[in-house]
Amino acid sequence: MTGWVIILATGLGTLLLRSSFTVFVGDRKMPDTLTRALRFVPAAVMTALVTPAVFLVDGGLDLTFDNLRWPAALVAAIVAWKTTNIAYTIAVGMVTLWLAQAFL
Repeated sequence: MTGWVIILATGLGTLLLRSSFTVFVGDRKMPDTLTRALRFVPAAVMTALVTPAVFLVDGGLDLTFDNLRWPAALVAAIVAWKTTNIAYTIAVGMVTLWLAQAFL
């Protein structure tokens, strides 16, 4: 029973947090400062998700060339910068990693 209470409380808390922005802001115009700041949220979230997967190996920081994920991520970052296309970025990063793992 405790598990279900925790699941329901977590779901309710998530719903309240997500809907609070809509409820409090509604149709009003957001301040320009907030609008500018919110533009960086997707990049910050992506960085927070990708960085540990690239640089942490067995719970520790690995910046050696044995860790083939960071050079592949560097290639993907260059593609992202040049093309601004997420599909190309993911595809090039994955292919780079696969080729590096196959041949190195």
